[in-house]
Amino acid sequence: MASNVSETPTDALTSRRPFATGWTVFAAVLMIFGGAMAIFEGIAAIAKDDLIVVTHNYAYKLNTTGWGWIHLILGILIVLAGVALFSGAVWARAVGVVVVGLGMIANFLWLPYYPFWAIVLIAIDVFVIWALCAGTTRTARPD
Repeated sequence: MASNVSETPTDALTSRRPFATGWTVFAAVLMIFGGAMAIFEGIAAIAKDDLIVVTHNYAYKLNTTGWGWIHLILGILIVLAGVALFSGAVWARAVGVVVVGLGMIANFLWLPYYPFWAIVLIAIDVFVIWALCAGTTRTARPD
């Protein structure tokens, strides 16, 4: 006898596939590129901190070399979390949201030093967090 529950071939394929799909792949790719940009930002701040123009009358003042190390380390963590997202694991999504959120805060604090670069990375981080929180699949309710 046939059962009342029918499973489409795509449903069966999605439930057995261990790899990431859809928005998760989008987030992983953006994390890898955004993390690489943060790594370059960190290297630039460490190697040539006199290259970065510091605004004088701002609410906070940071050491650019120290922040270069922070951006470098966060960039490496973001790239590693982006690579881990290709596995489709839930822990990788959670780690991705946390690490990208920290990167967003670091870039917000970096605004007076490199405003355009920081705004671009903040925008990438917003898209990544949205893609990671959007979920992997959408299921329709049976009528």
